[in-house]
Amino acid sequence: MSREYRTIYEVAGPLMLVRQVEGVTFGELGELELPNGEIRRCRVLEIDGTDALVQLFENTVGINLAETVVRFLGRGLELPVSKDILGRVFDGMGRPTDGGPPVLPDKRLDINGLPMNPAARSYPSEFIQTGISAIDGLNTLVRGQKLPIFSASGLPHARLAAQIARQAKVLGTDEKFAVVFAAMGITFEEADYFIEDFRRTGAIDRTVLFVNLANDPAIERIATPRMALTAAEYLAFEQDMHVLVILTDITYYAEALREVSAARKEVPGRRGYPGYLYTDLATLYERAGRQKGKPGSITLIPILTMPEDDKTHPIPDLTGYITEGQILLSRELHRKGVQPPIDVLPSLSRLKDKGIGKGKTREDHADTMNQLFAAYARGKDAKELSQILGEAALSEVDRIYARFAEAFERDYVSQGFTTDRTIQQTLAIGWKLLSMLPKNELKRIKDEYIEQYYGKDAEGERE
Repeated sequence: MSREYRTIYEVAGPLMLVRQVEGVTFGELGELELPNGEIRRCRVLEIDGTDALVQLFENTVGINLAETVVRFLGRGLELPVSKDILGRVFDGMGRPTDGGPPVLPDKRLDINGLPMNPAARSYPSEFIQTGISAIDGLNTLVRGQKLPIFSASGLPHARLAAQIARQAKVLGTDEKFAVVFAAMGITFEEADYFIEDFRRTGAIDRTVLFVNLANDPAIERIATPRMALTAAEYLAFEQDMHVLVILTDITYYAEALREVSAARKEVPGRRGYPGYLYTDLATLYERAGRQKGKPGSITLIPILTMPEDDKTHPIPDLTGYITEGQILLSRELHRKGVQPPIDVLPSLSRLKDKGIGKGKTREDHADTMNQLFAAYARGKDAKELSQILGEAALSEVDRIYARFAEAFERDYVSQGFTTDRTIQQTLAIGWKLLSMLPKNELKRIKDEYIEQYYGKDAEGERE
């Protein structure tokens, strides 16, 4: 049976219709050989009888319908993997771009992966230290969790992503830890920033980078996160490593999906995005987790910029349904100079209670976290009231809470993008702030913890 065809019927945008094909399957890779000998790549999007709708990775300029040969390769998109992928930089299709040699693969894995059986999942329950107080102390990241960061245009989510990738660690000396970082639709300057930052700090040695630039094809952008998650699955479940996957920016990924959907003339859903956006995002996010009987884990931090700062937009909205919480960046805090500008009150980690406490962080963590949330919320209310009525209208206790809110943003949340705090340092700063409040205001903390930590400086902390 011939696998070569000269039966191109139509070319429309990035799509091409090939007729009278046999044995071609959905997702199969193909090659186009142009009359001048140039080779371009494509992938099967749809099969209808003997018609195959394929999408080109490159442009369609110069394709002669009668003379161009289409050759189907009998396999889908695959990523060659081995332990040598650590420390390497790849493009969105898994080809090395760092000047190094090709990876000598132990195996080639289909980038679509295999869905994880829900019955085989282990419940996330172990703490990951990011070195960022607003996350570690208040919205704790747990191994195997999916915790997205919701940002907006102009906010420093790229610097936050690089900081998490650089600083994240599993506490304990015998745990093998790796970071898989995938950037989609970013500019050359942003790509250069990530690569140079990881090289400068030495974090590149435990990191695998996949970089898809803004001028790369949309179909490549759709493949990039799947490449990254395939690399993560290999490191986690075959090399027994704990892997943190950071995907930025999911908004560009969803826009690439919309572009492909429009080219296929599909009926659009909300805001023009395809109706299967939820399902597509779930096929990415649900590849994170832990498996029973396997020591490795995949923890996922997708980063997305909310169009028009709207968290009800389909991309953040659907992401929130699939994942276990969100970290929200605030334009107001950014204007104040708070870096990173994490707004802790609307942020949420639904699994934070599972990763903190005695033997994981410290026994007083949950109580101090709840008290800090409550005190900051009351302090913000007091500050708003003082702006309307003047500070003289506040009670003495409310004035203390207003000062607490300012100190909380300045000392706890704002730590810059180079400071790496241990969980003990984060808890010590929390207690230093709580010591601004009268003891009788600490209604959410057990008396024994107040006795042990209230009024103590960082040197006075005890594990």
